[in-house]
Amino acid sequence: MLYVVATPIGNLGDVTLRALEILKSVDLVAAEDTRYSGMLLKHFGIKKPLISYHEHNEAMRTAELVVRLAGGENIALITDAGMPGLSDPGARLVRECIKRELSFTIVPGPSSILTALVGSGFSIDKFCFRGFLPIKSGQRERELRVAAESGETVIFFESPYRLTKTLAKCIDVMPERQLCIARELTKKFEEFRRGTAGELLAHYEAHPAKGEVVLVISGS
Repeated sequence: MLYVVATPIGNLGDVTLRALEILKSVDLVAAEDTRYSGMLLKHFGIKKPLISYHEHNEAMRTAELVVRLAGGENIALITDAGMPGLSDPGARLVRECIKRELSFTIVPGPSSILTALVGSGFSIDKFCFRGFLPIKSGQRERELRVAAESGETVIFFESPYRLTKTLAKCIDVMPERQLCIARELTKKFEEFRRGTAGELLAHYEAHPAKGEVVLVISGS
């Protein structure tokens, strides 16, 4: 059985009881970063074999894990934070399990997407998550224009190092739209900052962002 397990997005206290039970019971844990996940398991007193499962070895590891699952092993798949498969490795392995009729289940838990959405105060009736904003400026602008034309709340992941460039482009694309920067969610310095792109740019030029960033754009 494959267990796709959500892990804390910041505060370790957000881990679910079921997630801990699963991690204690499986034969193997496949992790995006074995060093980071090793610290997580150690914090909860869990000793299990760890293997890496990340974007650079996903194809090879999927084939290996499918064989082990078919052989009757119980395996937990985790990422550095949140739910595997959402802008993190995992979707390929789930598809292979479906294709080969191998049993799997999802162990839900903390989500930076939903936490940022609710904390933004924007409409949650309809929303769209579009992953990480592209690194290339032209592609990033196209994504932002799609968001500007949407009547739904749109959510992106963004690097703190590119945040000011993204906000500067938002001034061109959607100058009056209300945005929310959700940063360091569930951690000590959690921040929800709302305003127009211009207001947010002025703030983050003076106070450079650190940590994980979620950009929430209100609907048109």
